[in-house]
Amino acid sequence: METNRHNFSSGPSILPDEVLQKAAQAVLNFNDSGLSLIEISHRDPAFVDIINSARSQALELLNLQDKGYSALFLQGGASLEFVRVAYNLLSKNGTAGYINTGSWSNNALNEASYFGKIVEVASSKDKKYNYIPKNIEIPSNLDYLHITSNNTIYGTQFKEFPQTDIPLVCDMSSDIFSRVLDFTKFDLIYACAQKNAGTSGVNLVVVKNELLERIKKPIPNIMNYRKHIERESMYNTPSVFSVYVSYLTLNWLKDSGGVEAMERKNRAKAHLMYSEIDRNNLFFGNASVEDRSVMNATFFLKDEKLATQFNTLCLKEGIYGINGHRTAGGYRASIYNAMPITSVQLLVQVMQYFEAHFG
Repeated sequence: METNRHNFSSGPSILPDEVLQKAAQAVLNFNDSGLSLIEISHRDPAFVDIINSARSQALELLNLQDKGYSALFLQGGASLEFVRVAYNLLSKNGTAGYINTGSWSNNALNEASYFGKIVEVASSKDKKYNYIPKNIEIPSNLDYLHITSNNTIYGTQFKEFPQTDIPLVCDMSSDIFSRVLDFTKFDLIYACAQKNAGTSGVNLVVVKNELLERIKKPIPNIMNYRKHIERESMYNTPSVFSVYVSYLTLNWLKDSGGVEAMERKNRAKAHLMYSEIDRNNLFFGNASVEDRSVMNATFFLKDEKLATQFNTLCLKEGIYGINGHRTAGGYRASIYNAMPITSVQLLVQVMQYFEAHFG
């Protein structure tokens, strides 16, 4: 078995080697300027080109170029977007709908409740978030409907999205750029970068310009999507290094074949992972089979007394970051875009070895 590190962390997570190499070099000497990337002005033409290219690249990869959308790189992560979405889109005396499929969608719902009336349109909390609700009836009087496309903690993922005329807002933090979708179905998409789009410190927001034209209430500039669009993601000093890593990651993604190629690779990795979980007598998966996440495979030991032995074996083989979330327990193999299938193959080999010697 291999002895290199294999990073299954849920985020901040694995980055492509070439992205790491280029980012590291830029910290020491950016573009042979003799200056570090992290000490140049964000108004430097070289960085302005980078952030504008990254914004354009994001739209191109989502097939949203020239379709009335704007892309922004903002600070605060997805948790700030929980607030900013409601601040912008929830009208006075209005109502927003949320589909609650995990801890992060529950947090988004709770944050939005500070700004007005929130309706929990559907929830899978009754079964500890191990499935995605189906046949959802969506009220017609909503200002917007919010969903979380992939749930990192519980390992579930929307395979089909609600059909509605209501503006659809989606937190795609953990599966953006991982699969082909008709992204025009969404009026606003946001994603923290540290899973499939870069490193922590920045979040990507893609918003339909028409949606923002409906907003009539005053909004503080730092919270106002329109103000950020007007200033081209430079209302305040952006996270220069994080934006640069996103820029490198999006270039890598395009050079690797784009979203279509990522989807093929991700499906192969997920199939390999779930096949072993289902086959192996020492493990079991908790998420509903039809709703299993292609990004985060969650699984558990049938006998928790064997946890120390399995953890030790994983550590010995360089497998890092597979412990489940502290609220869920068990294990979680996060197999984002940059995860090579060879790492998944190694984890499967370890699981097979463990079964042969401890089963």
